[in-house]
Amino acid sequence: MAITLNNGFKMPIIGLGVWRMDESNIRDLIINAIKIGYRHIDCAADYRNEAEVGEALAEAFSTGLVKREDLFITTKLWNSDHGHVLEACKDSLKKLQLDYLDLYLVHFPVATKHTGVGTTDSALDADGVLEIDTTISLETTWHAMEDLVSMGLVRSIGISNYDIFLTRDCLAYSKVKPVVNQFETHPYFQRDSLVKFCQKHGICVTAHTPLGGAVANTEWFGTVSCLDDPVLKGLAEKYKRTVAQIVLRWGIQRNTAVIPKTSKLERLEENFKVFDFELSKEDMDVIKSIDRKYRTNQPARFWGIDLFA
Repeated sequence: MAITLNNGFKMPIIGLGVWRMDESNIRDLIINAIKIGYRHIDCAADYRNEAEVGEALAEAFSTGLVKREDLFITTKLWNSDHGHVLEACKDSLKKLQLDYLDLYLVHFPVATKHTGVGTTDSALDADGVLEIDTTISLETTWHAMEDLVSMGLVRSIGISNYDIFLTRDCLAYSKVKPVVNQFETHPYFQRDSLVKFCQKHGICVTAHTPLGGAVANTEWFGTVSCLDDPVLKGLAEKYKRTVAQIVLRWGIQRNTAVIPKTSKLERLEENFKVFDFELSKEDMDVIKSIDRKYRTNQPARFWGIDLFA
């Protein structure tokens, strides 16, 4: 149930993502997730709910539900804070009510106009295009991330939404190697080359949007989810599982961590019940055949520029 990172720490292979999670539901969802068995919580400054997550974590610790060392807490440096890494990390720690992070990620490989620590704004110019800061290199940002490890604020550091080129670059200039690259991958967007490159070089892959975005990405980006795919529905019938369980099991058997997000208790339980069955090699190959190279998380809709172009 855990992946050993390249620095020896262990990260649970399934976690709870809190992106677009309703603030009023966070407390119950996190408490219930911990009771179900989740030990990995994936947060980000940009999700703007770190304070609510922190309240739930504080309750879990104070009531003895879990100890701090039992949980693996991830959060992320937002684009507008690349020049203020230490301050941004401390701001997240304060909101989460933690003394240290298990993992701190560079959320996107781009620095944007600074809007104030913790505000996580995406400033746009007069044409509605993202204000990218060309004075801060990713190498500068990474070395500031490394300082957080030596200061004891963060146990592990990693990257997010980096392609092969940028991941290779990070490996070349890093003194502390990234332990994780978190990016979108699911049956419709398998990114096999990137997954294999990271794993070959000792970087764990965490799959964000592991279910293809479902309703959330349909609402925000107008994209479709793999959960409606007839091939996956057929496998769900064969294994007597839900489609989501088939997709999450596929991700786990690729040796990628998965961080599905849900706001429903029954789905929270369902998503965690993926350790008592295994997909055959033949069925793994069947899923491999439905790759559409289809990205569902498309921030260009808000930023006026496609950073993945």
